Formats: sequence, structure tokens, C-alpha cells
Amino acid sequence: MTRLLPPSGRAAVMGILNITPDSFSDRGQLFTAGQPDLQRIARHVEAMVAAGVDIIDVGGESTRPGALPVSEAEELARVVPVVAMLKTRFAVPVSVDTSCPAVMDAVAAAGADLINDVRALARPGALEAAARSGLPVCLMHTRGEPGDMGRLANYRDVVAEVLDHLRARVALCEAAGIPRARIAIDPGFGFAKDLAHNLALFRALDRFAAEGLPVLVGVSRKRMVGELLDRPVGERLHGSVALALLAAQRGARILRVHDVAATVDALKILHAIEGIQPHG
Repeated sequence: MTRLLPPSGRAAVMGILNITPDSFSDRGQLFTAGQPDLQRIARHVEAMVAAGVDIIDVGGESTRPGALPVSEAEELARVVPVVAMLKTRFAVPVSVDTSCPAVMDAVAAAGADLINDVRALARPGALEAAARSGLPVCLMHTRGEPGDMGRLANYRDVVAEVLDHLRARVALCEAAGIPRARIAIDPGFGFAKDLAHNLALFRALDRFAAEGLPVLVGVSRKRMVGELLDRPVGERLHGSVALALLAAQRGARILRVHDVAATVDALKILHAIEGIQPHG
């Protein structure tokens, strides 16, 4: 995992590349006639690279609340050509946001550098596929599926329960042959969590960082930003960047964002003040 992260200790910026027609934030802007537009995708990634992105995170299945499931064949058709194109044209590491074992196998063969699974390798065969790939993995906490996760946002102690879940998943990874050096964790902001849960987890990010594993934080344009600021999705840039900076201050090593340029600029200021090697 460390080879994907900046050696200076600064937070890595992971740029979101949604290869889905129903993403909550971009509404399928990278599709043409119902299919991923590779030329448009390449131009979008070129802009992220120019802005200083560290990792590109490719996702072929929307996991927004209420999203419909995607078939294995459809996810493969969306993701694999994009990963192959990115590995041919760009030097930036490529992460794939997937829970599907067949997709994990295919993107590993296509040259992907990281498996980012919102279900923490819980689907049948996913743990074995991830181990087989030899790739680093990011394990996220959630409950249920996009269609029903909202009713599962019930916790006695959200921080303790999320930590316990992630520790258990890490232990299963280690037992399957995935060493801790290849594992990152993600508290899963917005996944089966309401605003109070999200805020409690954010305040406790130092406890997640204390696990000794890289912590990924993905709050960009999410509902918690909208609820805090009373802003629609298209007006959540400032809140998203503010949370990214706070996450970096609390020990997050990977920031998964839509707005790469703004986040990189803000981090340059933070890192200059903290005396961390500048971005780029």
C-alpha cells in the first residue's frame, strides 16, 4: 500500500472516475449513447493528472442510496476497457471500486493497482479474488445494500462498532494471505449512517489512524455536506474541501474526491503550514 502513497507523509488525493450512468454527482457525464466514452474519460483524467491527482478510482457500479444493482457482465464491460486505457496512457496508479470477484480478477489482469471495496470483500469469492490478485485493498464499512442501508443506520456506539467491524475484516484478510502492509480502511461515511453518525466518526478519525493502517476518507459532495450547509450536490465544493483538510489533519492518508484541483490547492496550503513536503 505504501508505494501508492506519497513518501512525504502528505495525504494522497484520489480522483473519482464514475463509469456509471446514474452517479449522484455527475449523472453519467462520461457516457455517450449508453456506453463509456473513452475519449471523454481520457480528457477528464488528463485534467485530474494536470491538477495533481495521486490515484484514479474507477467505479462501474453506483453505490449511492437507492441505486440499482449492476450485473457482473455490465460492470466488466464498463470498467475493464477504462482500466486498460488508463494504464496505457497515464502513469498514475489506478484503483477500482468494486465488490465483484470477476471484476477483481479482470482488472488485476488489466494492470490495476488497488481494489477499493465498499463491502470490505464480503461478497462470496471476493476475499479469495483479492488475495489472488496480489493487489493492495481498501476495506470500507457499510451495512446492507444501497437499496436498504438507510434503515440499518442503528448503532449504540458507531465508532466502536465500525472499528470492530473493520478490525474483523482486516483479520480475515490476513488469514486469507493479504498482509497488513497491503490494507487500508475506510469508515464509510454516508453508508448506513446518518449525519450524527458521520460527525461522530469524523471526530474519531484519529482512532482509525491509530490502527496503523492508511485511512481513506470519502465525503466529497455527500449528503452530510448538503445537510450541514443546506446545499444541493452542485454547490458542495467548499464544504467538501473543508472536510478533506480536516480529514488530513486527523490522519487520513487518502482523500477520495471529485474536485481534484481545489483539494490539491487546499492541501498545499495545509502542508506548507505543517512543514510537509509540498504536493507534486
